Amino acid sequence: MIYLTRLNGKMFYINAELIQLVEATPDTVVTLTNDVKYIVKESPEAVIDKIVHYRRRIYNPRLVSEATGE
Repeated sequence: MIYLTRLNGKMFYINAELIQLVEATPDTVVTLTNDVKYIVKESPEAVIDKIVHYRRRIYNPRLVSEATGE
């Protein structure tokens, strides 16, 4: 799960595995595999960074601990 921020400022968690598309229109729209769409404050690049960090943490925790020195 990654956390994102709705335009009204409320934070929520979303399953990163269900994200199909991230686009700027100019707001960032996150589309899930079931065609549900969320408009978020984060830039597309920030959403991608969160997804990459999530996947590194889940699939290879050693990479995260080496990068953060934990």
